Parts: sequence; structure tokens; C-alpha cells
Amino acid sequence: MDKSYFFDRNLLALSQKSPELCSRLSRAETTLERYRFLQSRSGEVIPAAVSAQGSAHPLHSTMDPRKEAKRLIDSMESEGFLVLLGLGGGYYAEAALEREGVGMVLLIEYDINGLAELLCHRDYARLFGDARFRLVVDTSGAALEQCLLDLYQPVLYGGIRVIPLRSRTNIHADIFAQAGSALSAAIERVSADYSVQAHFGKRWFSNIIRNIKLSGQSRDALPPVRRAAVCAAGPSLLVQIQQLRQRRKELFLIAADTSLPCLLHAEITPDAVISIDCQHISYHHFMGGLPESVLLFLDLASPPLLASLSARKQFFSGGHPLARYISRFYRPLPELDTSGGNVTYAAVSLAQQLGAREIELYGADYSYPAGVSYARGSYIYPVFESRQTRFAPLEAQASQFLFRTPLEKKSRAGTWYYETKTLTFYRERLEEKSGHMHAALVPVDGLGAPIRPVRNKSIQPPGLKVFSSGKPAMGAGEFLCLYRSEIAALSGPGKNAAEYAASLKGGAQAVFSTLLPAAAAIKQRRPQAGFRELFEETRKYCLGKIDAL
Repeated sequence: MDKSYFFDRNLLALSQKSPELCSRLSRAETTLERYRFLQSRSGEVIPAAVSAQGSAHPLHSTMDPRKEAKRLIDSMESEGFLVLLGLGGGYYAEAALEREGVGMVLLIEYDINGLAELLCHRDYARLFGDARFRLVVDTSGAALEQCLLDLYQPVLYGGIRVIPLRSRTNIHADIFAQAGSALSAAIERVSADYSVQAHFGKRWFSNIIRNIKLSGQSRDALPPVRRAAVCAAGPSLLVQIQQLRQRRKELFLIAADTSLPCLLHAEITPDAVISIDCQHISYHHFMGGLPESVLLFLDLASPPLLASLSARKQFFSGGHPLARYISRFYRPLPELDTSGGNVTYAAVSLAQQLGAREIELYGADYSYPAGVSYARGSYIYPVFESRQTRFAPLEAQASQFLFRTPLEKKSRAGTWYYETKTLTFYRERLEEKSGHMHAALVPVDGLGAPIRPVRNKSIQPPGLKVFSSGKPAMGAGEFLCLYRSEIAALSGPGKNAAEYAASLKGGAQAVFSTLLPAAAAIKQRRPQAGFRELFEETRKYCLGKIDAL
């Protein structure tokens, strides 16, 4: 059959999901002879990659490529998300999509010209048209990592598996190895995020729903600041407190909620406090009181109890799908980057959002200097004191807290500190963020793990920024009724999560996304529940929380 027939048919099938890729393919060169095309004994087309020496290496079995692919796919466990490295004749992907339990197949390929050759010699239209299939070509490691973060939802798909087409990946081993590293990094991040969703998903939903009315109250816009300081509650804060006191008048001081009692004990009143934790333990940070002059910045998923502590509260969206939905359809809220997973990272994001050009960082140890977890005055010491007995003194509880996770001891200028995997991740995320900020991050030298910010002077500061919320589009009660009706109106799903998600359009898709963190928490407690059962239980839970108001 004519090559142009296959090529045009394949591009037509791709155009619905990947118009940009189709445009690149239409400009690709198809006469470079990257492949030769053989025929298997079963009558299938077999691409054979041509090496630099001119030899051809078949990418599939020359006996029966479909049977070979089915045998491989059937040997896997029931992972619902598959990443395939190398397209070849597409037999691996086709075999995977024949399995009912597979929710999504992401195929990674390199060399746009070679791919165009493949599309000239075989019909991939059925594969490309499947709602569960995605194709990415010549994607950088960072873009590939982001692609997986955008597509992979463990609550929908369950496990993930990477399957290389060995005869293809061996030819360009280096570039596929880089893809493998990017995928590993993305999977690690997704796993960490999902574990948090599984733990807090239901609480996030409950808190956000109960904060909607409070978030609708009008607040004055905040003027921009130029020089800011962020204060964390690491042990180094005690040795830095004098320096902070001397510079206090020059800085807009933002306290992470953990550091608030330390600062008040030192008779330093911050300009603002920020809290992002959805747990009620956050209340411990405020038990010493919150001065009336202090601005209180709260993630919309914060406990409603915290919002009652201040008349000068300002809600923001930390990226939860429901918070974004509220910001879109009820009242526009400022959005802060909280992806670093800790309140100090969020405080730095707030300082930048307020327009600061320079952000000094106090008490951010991201480690345990000399085996100490928090600065004296922070919430953890009163908690330990209230629980201590003769058999469990404060020191024993502090030690138990410290050694609850594996530690790595490191030396620094005559002293030492412990690091954990989580704290190292937090520090590295902050360092990574500093390279994308218009503001200069200036860590004040302390006792813990050194922070090495990256200064990217090519990033231009934005114009005049004002931190404020928009006007509510309707009353809080009216919005909740509308949101409830949208949840109730979602169509019942089939067995396959990806096909169901792809079938949702516009507002329904946005509503469905708001339920996913709560679904993760429910699935954690009922891991054997199928998608349909999980969906209905999640919907029942969310409707019940709204009705309770």
C-alpha cells in the first residue's frame, strides 16, 4: 500500500490529542533509511533499525511479534500505568491496551525522522486513537518528568511499570538511560505526593469546604514589600536571633508557624505568619497567642480553627484541585507554590509573591544540628513536657522523635548534624526553587546543613504586584449548592479510569479532579476496591461533608 496512505492515516489519528507532534511529523524527513521493513512469518510488518555500520536489527520477533508482545505483557503484574520505551511496530502497546486493567500507556520515542519513517510503513491509527494512549517524542528529561507528573494519578491507575523495547533502546542506550532517570525521579515525586494525599486527602476536603464561607469575606489588598526575611524553627534560630533583632526594622518578617512561639518568646513580633498544615496540631503553634497586628496567611485547606484566631487572615490556594476550583468559580484566590512540602518553602513563595527582591532566611537548618530537632520555644517541647513521666522523660521523647527515621551523620566546621531523606529533599527543592526566582535568597549561616541557593540574574522581576483576592462571584451557600449538584451529576464510571476521565468534558472534568485526593485517602483504607466502587464511595463521602454544613 502507498506510504502516504499510512502516513496521512496515522497523522489524522494523532491529530486529536497531539496536534503539535503532527505538525513536527509533517515536516520530518522520511528518506533517511533509519529502518528497513521486514515481514514476519505471521505476516506482520517488522521494523529493523539500521546501525551506523549498515546492519539491520529487527525490533520484534520475526516469527510472530504479536504473540511475543502478548507473552511479555501477560507476564507482568496488574499495573495500571505502563511506560513503554520505543515504539517499533507498536505491538507492545497494542498488547498492553488489550488488557482491561491497563488504564494508561505512555510511549516514549526519540528521533522524529525515524518515527516518521515508521508511520509510513504501518497502520498505527487504532493505537493512536485509543483514549488510553499517549506518545511523546524527543522530550527533554525535565519535560518528560513533568509529563509523567501530569498524567500519572496512582489513585486512578494503581501501580506503574516501565518496559523498554530492548532492541530499540540498546541502539540509543544513552538517551534512553536519561529518560529512565527522569522517569525514576518523577515516580519518586509522585509516590511522595500520593502518600501525603492518602494520609490527608479527606481532611483537606473537609477543611476546604468549611473554610469557603470565611474565604469569601473581603480583605484589603496588601502593598508590595522589597526586603523580606523568612523565619523557620530550626535550632540555628537561637544563635541567629540577635542578628535578626538588629535587622528587624529593615525587613518584612514572615514567620513559619512553627517559629512563631520562638519569636514571641524573644520579644520579636513578625509582620506575618504562614501555615499550610491541615492537621489540628498546627494550633499548638498559636497557643501562646497571635498579636492583633500580625497578618495570618492560611492555605485554604488549613483547619478552620486557625482562621478563628485572627481578623487579619488571608487565604491562598496551595494547589489542591478543590482550592483551584474554588478560585476559578467562586472567588479568585492568590496561589502560592507549596510544592516543596514544608512551610518554610511556602513562606519563601509568599515573600516572592509579595514582591520582595531579597529574602533572608533564618532558622532553616533542614537537618538536626548536634541532634536537636527544633529551636527551644517551639511547640514540640511543651507537648513532650505534658506527656513526660518518670519512664518517659522529655529527653527520651525527643530522642524517640529524632530517631523515628533513618539518619545520616555529617560534619561541618567543627560541629555535626543529622540529615534525613525527607529533610534533604526539602532543602534540595528550595535550592532548585531559588534558581527560578526573581528574588535573591540569602540564607543566614547556621549550624545545620548548608543551603546553596542558585542566583539566576536573567530572570526579570515582575512589575508592581499586589497580593489580593478577587470579588466573590456568588454567596458561599449558593456556591456549595452548585458544587454539590455538579458532584451528584457526574456520570457513573465504567471499569476503566482513563477512559472515564477522558470522557469528561469542561466543568465535569474539573469537578472530578477535586475528588481525587479524597479518593486517595479512601483507597488507602480499601486497596482492593475497584474504580467504580472507589468513585461512588468518594462521591458519597464528599456529598456527606457538604450536606453536614
